[in-house]
Amino acid sequence: MKGLRGFIGFIGFILLSQGVGGIVYELTGGWFRVWALTQRIGFLDGYRIYVCVVLVALGLAVCVAADSVGKAKSE
Repeated sequence: MKGLRGFIGFIGFILLSQGVGGIVYELTGGWFRVWALTQRIGFLDGYRIYVCVVLVALGLAVCVAADSVGKAKSE
């Protein structure tokens, strides 16, 4: 189960980093272009900051879930 915990943690990290990168991109006016994949999706125009906040929340939830998967198996 250690592999599953690592994979879920990795997915959580990707979601969290994309959300934070998108928020930084929006707040700096496009300076942080490298990480912001949400900026390349056309139908999100006008809702990108909201999508990034949701990605941050989802990433945190997935990271907590990965931590609980590891704890549930060790008990």
